Amino acid sequence: MTTVLSQKGQLVLPGPVRQKMRLVPGDDFEVAIEDEDTITLRRISHPANRGLVNLLLACPSPFAIPEREADDSQALAL
Repeated sequence: MTTVLSQKGQLVLPGPVRQKMRLVPGDDFEVAIEDEDTITLRRISHPANRGLVNLLLACPSPFAIPEREADDSQALAL
């Protein structure tokens, strides 16, 4: 497969590549120059809970986190 660099410096990844790698808009990539003819594009992995806070905040039902009566936990010694 081939693609063309646009006047804005953008590359379009062909649809079959995006589908096979399950790429979605907003995915982050690392770009590295290997030699004068080789550029490496590597997807940056994100934690599995990426977007969890936004998902919880979008919950249609209000919810509250109850107060603890006592906190017997100890602070970590660093």
